[in-house]
Amino acid sequence: MARTIRLESGTAKPPRFSTRIIMTTRLPTWPSLLIALLALAPVITSLGLAEDTSSKKSDEKAGKTSNRVGQTVSNFILPDHTGKQTALADLKDARFVVAVFMGTRCPIGNAYVPTLLDLQKAYAGKGVRFIGINPNLSDSTEDISTHVEKFKVTFPVLVDSEQRAADLFGAQRTPEVFVLDARRTIRYQGRIDDRFGYLYKREKSRKQELQEALDQLLDGKPVAVASTEAVGCLITRKERLKEQGTITYARHVSRILQQKCAECHHKNTAAPFSLVSYDEAKNWSSTIKEAVVQRRMPPWHADPRYGHFSNNMRLTQKEIDTLVAWIDNGTPMGETCDLPPKKEYGDGWVIGKPDAVFKMPRKYTVKARGTVRYQYFVTKTNFQEDVWVQAAEARPGNRSVVHHIIVYFRPAGSRRTRRLKSIVGTAPGEDPEIWPLGTGKKIPAGSELVWQLHYTPTGKVETDRSEVGLIFCKKPPRRPVRGKAAINARFQIPPGASNHRVVSSTRFSRDAELISLMPHMHLRGKDFLYRALYPDGKKEVLLSVPGYDFNWQHRYRFAKPFRVPAGTKIECIAHFDNSTDNPANPDPKKAVRWGDQTWQEMMIGFINYIDAPVR
Repeated sequence: MARTIRLESGTAKPPRFSTRIIMTTRLPTWPSLLIALLALAPVITSLGLAEDTSSKKSDEKAGKTSNRVGQTVSNFILPDHTGKQTALADLKDARFVVAVFMGTRCPIGNAYVPTLLDLQKAYAGKGVRFIGINPNLSDSTEDISTHVEKFKVTFPVLVDSEQRAADLFGAQRTPEVFVLDARRTIRYQGRIDDRFGYLYKREKSRKQELQEALDQLLDGKPVAVASTEAVGCLITRKERLKEQGTITYARHVSRILQQKCAECHHKNTAAPFSLVSYDEAKNWSSTIKEAVVQRRMPPWHADPRYGHFSNNMRLTQKEIDTLVAWIDNGTPMGETCDLPPKKEYGDGWVIGKPDAVFKMPRKYTVKARGTVRYQYFVTKTNFQEDVWVQAAEARPGNRSVVHHIIVYFRPAGSRRTRRLKSIVGTAPGEDPEIWPLGTGKKIPAGSELVWQLHYTPTGKVETDRSEVGLIFCKKPPRRPVRGKAAINARFQIPPGASNHRVVSSTRFSRDAELISLMPHMHLRGKDFLYRALYPDGKKEVLLSVPGYDFNWQHRYRFAKPFRVPAGTKIECIAHFDNSTDNPANPDPKKAVRWGDQTWQEMMIGFINYIDAPVR
């Protein structure tokens, strides 16, 4: 079959596509093709989507589109047809991403490949990137590679053999397209155009929904038709862990929740509910399923391809499958003798009795509702001489409203944010700072403590007066814990800029061992990357946070100290989203500069390290 694509002209927008087809080789008639597809129905109708909820099952069993418009797709990593590991986060420079679920044998999908390639070419200069995702159980990597070559596909095609991406998107058919904005929120989902139906095939499409969605988004407008029914071959779902009765709360689920969830989700914390008991887990099971499948919980924002961190709370795929299977099987309790030892969540100091305790200078009243801007307080230490801190713990005064605390120190009387150096922070899931024996952090005489607090209203007026405890070293340590900050305060983010790049760096003059990294931006922060530029010219990514979230201030602690030689430059690369696509953006019409307040911006890459021992 030869195909001629006629492009309309006379418009500044990418042209709309006419799909007039000239037949040179006779195709099967559409009724015969339909009969062939129906003959395959027993093979291609086995669904069982991991993140289905009961309200969606009837539609999805019927092959209807599960509407995900407005939902955000978590980062995922899959090999492409060449074996290269590719992440959704790798497309961070794109204004919009078109994700196309495709197979190698679906006749409708194959008929649309030329249209997709034309669309890819037409929108390449507009900041739109295309990726293919193949979730078909019958398609091997070799099949996919051959298909890419045969159809001259020029965008990457990812191999979704475990159907993890299909689960995240809720994809049901091939072809089915999803348009993601810069925040990776689904803005359009469904068919490419209306050329094909199950009982018809048009020579020319009447509606081009994908193209119309892209045009509207690029013009800054909402998508008029954000969801349509995809037409094509059903995706056969892979069976998950669903052995009835073999996965129980007592033997399996309780341990996952205890290790990865209950540290935050217990009584008298900022978490909205507790997950310590069986009844609590059962009552919140639907919420748990949605949150873990979409990887919203537990909160962990580092790209797993880079670095090894001791405080990584990310669930493994096996743990997610176990939780989902338990929920889908009716949340069986199991035998109480299989429960793990009960863990106590006390209110005492984790670090032990502090040598010094400092409180916020006054109580703060948290309003009942709405959003509370970050609050800053200053406490004088009155240290008459330098002190060395071996452990530090920030403790909320009212755990129900305190989301996170970061405590810094600065020279007395200083008002410069750039002079801040962090001591300790606390947030859901964060541990206090306990540095190895023989190390410690210096706080100079006369320093002031600067508090940053994030409060979340509970529906009634609350008060808080948090505190920080310090344990001092018995003697000055052999290897002090030092702090560096790669800061760039000389930037301006233009109004509407969706991917504004800001770079900062710092250099090590001697061999060092990195202990932790902590990126810091405000509401327009989009992504943040640390990389080492070694003296021999080699480069290495130390940490990548592809989806920075201001609500979660993580300190990423290396599993073991990470050694860098003298002369190493640590470069930090951040991107900011000052566009209307950023739902947290206070005002996309304003240019943004450095400032302490959350409606302003910061770009800091904090680094804790110690001097490396001489080899």
